[in-house]
Amino acid sequence: MSDRSAITELLYRYAELIDAGDFDGVGRLLGRGNFMGVAGSEAIAALFAATTRRFPDHCNTPRTRHLVLNPIVDVGGDTAAARSTFCVVQQTDTVALQPIVVGRYADTFARDDHGWFFTERTVDVEMIGDVSDHLLMNPDQLR
Repeated sequence: MSDRSAITELLYRYAELIDAGDFDGVGRLLGRGNFMGVAGSEAIAALFAATTRRFPDHCNTPRTRHLVLNPIVDVGGDTAAARSTFCVVQQTDTVALQPIVVGRYADTFARDDHGWFFTERTVDVEMIGDVSDHLLMNPDQLR
């Protein structure tokens, strides 16, 4: 697999894990670096568990789809950077299918003997819709 493909797969794996409600998996994926200033697998998993609603009657998922779009990956030896757009859609019993959050990811990566891994993920939230069934926090904190 090419370096760009391996890094793009990490971007998509994040989306898959969060949509599955696997916050421990998100923590492991991002835990060798930091997510918005939070470092360590357990701390990152706890952040997601404290801020993102899961629905027990739907396999404990957030009932979302994180769409990662237009990834641009720049590789330089054993480090890389990527930027991409994201759109989160959600449908629940009280919220019709709709986009709820749109923004950009800025990521950095490193490579070791085990492959590529996140060193940092920054999220720039550009648009917020109805996140009443998604977040367990005040959405104004995202801005």
